Amino acid sequence: MADKTILLDSCVPRPFKRELHFYQVQHTSEIGWQDLDDRPLLEQADGSFDVLITVDQNLPYQQNLSRYQISVIVLIARTNRLADLQPLVPTLVGVLATIGSGELFEIRG
Repeated sequence: MADKTILLDSCVPRPFKRELHFYQVQHTSEIGWQDLDDRPLLEQADGSFDVLITVDQNLPYQQNLSRYQISVIVLIARTNRLADLQPLVPTLVGVLATIGSGELFEIRG
């Protein structure tokens, strides 16, 4: 499991990182990418990370994700607050175990 490198988008609360402690996880704010728009973020992350986790439901429609090797997981909850995202973790862990390169997956809560 720990071999996947995960990037949490700036719209995901930083404490969510603790939910994925068995993975190599970084938040955009930890590496100075928090102000990057979607395309520059994907370009920077592609090749450096295996998976981008976001709550931005528009990202798959605004960007041509087929251009990238990085997989994208969109968390869809009532809000992007930690308490609303935590119930999605069991499903997220299952998706992380099977997601392939360049795939898009949405997890609804």
